[in-house]
This record gives sequence, C-alpha cells and structure tokens, in this order.
Amino acid sequence: MTQDLFRQDAYLTECSATVTDISAQGIVLDRTVFYPLGGGQAGDTGTLVLVDGTEIAVIDTRKGKAEDGSYTSKICLQPLPDVLQQLLNQDQSSHPKLKVGDTVTACIDWARRHRMMRFHTASHLLCAIVPKLVNGCSITPDYARIDFNMNEPLDKEALSAAIAQLVAAAHPVTVGTITDAELDANPALVKSMSVQPPRGSGQIRTIQIGSDTLVDLQPCGGTHVANTAEIGAVIVTKIEKKSAMTRRVVLGFAP
Repeated sequence: MTQDLFRQDAYLTECSATVTDISAQGIVLDRTVFYPLGGGQAGDTGTLVLVDGTEIAVIDTRKGKAEDGSYTSKICLQPLPDVLQQLLNQDQSSHPKLKVGDTVTACIDWARRHRMMRFHTASHLLCAIVPKLVNGCSITPDYARIDFNMNEPLDKEALSAAIAQLVAAAHPVTVGTITDAELDANPALVKSMSVQPPRGSGQIRTIQIGSDTLVDLQPCGGTHVANTAEIGAVIVTKIEKKSAMTRRVVLGFAP
C-alpha cells in the first residue's frame, strides 16, 4: 500500500520515497504527498526528482485498480505516456532511468494544490449555507462545482456574501475521525447522495469547520486549508438549473 501523507498534513509539498511498482497504471511509491482523483477533487500534478537530478513530470494521480475494477491501496503517479512506456520497457538507452527500489523525491505543484484546497473548503462552507444534499461535485484548480438536490431558487449575490462572511470569520478547519457506529448514529453528517465514505477500517476521516461555533462537519478525504481566512475571495460565478431537482452552483476566485 501507499502511505498517504497528505491525509495527515495537506501542507506537505514534497517527500522522499521508494519506488515499489511501475506498471501501465503509473509509478507507485511507498509514501506520497500526491492526492489521487477522488471525492470530486482532481488528482495532483508535479514532479519526481531522481537521485541524479533528472525530473519526471507527473501529469495526474489516480487510485490503483485491481483486475476486477475495484480500487486498491496503491496511489499511481502518471507520467507522460511516452515516458511511462520507456520505463516499462526498461530500455537502458532511454532516459530517464527508474526502477523498483530507487529513491526519489516527490514534489507536488503546490500552487495548483493550494487553489484546490481553498475551493474544497469553500465548497464545505457552501454546504453549510445551502442545507441540501449534494448529488455531484467537482473541485479543480480553476473552479468548484456543487450540484444540490433541490428545486428552490438560489441567489448568487446572497451566497457570495454568506461565503465571504464565513471566510472573514477565520474559522479553524480541523481533521478528525469518527467510528462507523458514530456515523450510523448521525447519518445526516453525510452530505453526498452519490459518494459514501469508505468503511471497514474502523475510523472515518472528517473535516470540521469551526470550534466554538460549529459551521460544518462531514466525512471527507480531500485536502483543505487550516482556516477559512485562507480561502480568500471566492464568489459564486454561476447558478444553473440542471434538472427539475438539481441546482448547480459554480465557485470561482474573485477578479
């Protein structure tokens, strides 16, 4: 399995790691700061720095898949297709050279990741402002999209003002855990209709916004900023009626 360092500290930008596998799915390390696509959040990009200083660009990060299509505990860093093919062929004349057992330094594109952390935390604020179930979301470096299961109208300016107020209040954002039994006793903590938190390990990761005043608490495996003030100027750029029971809210950074 890959030790997911980003779960404990979203602010880690690099780590030393050992290559444990190279396959058609990508490069697997024993530990990583790269977040894989999941929970609506895009996978990280960045570089792998080899011991000789050579850099391999990582263009996406995905969870490993077994032959039956189920996800594994491996996190696969995907280089450019031609580079991956060279590594798979183990062509001694090709460059870069990388094999299982080698030590590398894994470095994420921090500016890109930090934008997603800000958007992801802002989307949790939006969930607190609009207390409806979510039936889809997408967290990217350029925008966040949240689909609410509702037919009532929403006001773009009012939502932007409410987000700004929570950002300015500088609420702390903390990572915690609850048990499967605690989640069963509080099913309303799950805001998503389409994605259920993973069970079986005995502990479910949560993100809490607010301490003295609880703003939001829900299971989440994504990366977040440590304080709402760090989100900055995020506004609602668009509201769409996608269906009779779906209102799509798009967040962007204020110009």
